[in-house]
Amino acid sequence: MNRALASVNKNQPEISAAILMITQLVLAGALLLILAVSASAQSAEMQQKLAAVKQAAAENKQKLRQYQWTETTQLTLKGDAKPPAQKLCQYGPDGQVQKTPIGPPPEQPGGGRVKQRVVAKKKAEMTDYMDDVKGLLTMYVPPDPQNMQQAFQAGKVSFNPAGGVMNLIFTDYAQPGDRMTLTFDPASKKIIALSVDTFMGQAKDAVTLQVRMASLPDGTNYSQQTVLNASAKQLVVTTTNSNYQRL
Repeated sequence: MNRALASVNKNQPEISAAILMITQLVLAGALLLILAVSASAQSAEMQQKLAAVKQAAAENKQKLRQYQWTETTQLTLKGDAKPPAQKLCQYGPDGQVQKTPIGPPPEQPGGGRVKQRVVAKKKAEMTDYMDDVKGLLTMYVPPDPQNMQQAFQAGKVSFNPAGGVMNLIFTDYAQPGDRMTLTFDPASKKIIALSVDTFMGQAKDAVTLQVRMASLPDGTNYSQQTVLNASAKQLVVTTTNSNYQRL
């Protein structure tokens, strides 16, 4: 009996250490389980909120196809405001926005042939750049439900509630390294604002995009004003949409 007690007492530190290790493993396992359940619940909540945003965006895009509107584009290059240009817009059968120039044609440059060639070259370069800008805009405005879902599946979406609205923050949404913040009002089921940090061609050619949303009398949501700032080109492009009319 005494020998047995002595043996137990001798091995007491090892037994205590083993019990402690087992207890720690149990606690760690419980913690991991709690975290897994919490993460699963958060993921389900995020999927539910994202589904509401996607549905609202898809339904609103269908409503916009019933309209035509006037797009006014104002360029400011190196602090110099250029004459605004207007286009009549509507969705085509392929789902893309078709734009027809309206208003007076742009003024032709004056001066001699050399000056005219220089002006024409700069204008062509700016036209090419603006085409790239328009292509960039279509990647974000309006937000694409499929791209949003892909970002969610890739774990590139975070949720940030702010009062009565919620911000959905997408990273690597349209191209690697970009960031899109979408502000959604669950009560009205509308996207009320959009901001983007992205780039043109190269990451050093940073571009920011701020979109202000508005609603038509029937509740259809639209981008009232878009301000694109391409700091590398010292270019600010302000696009205003107005005069919406049913087709």
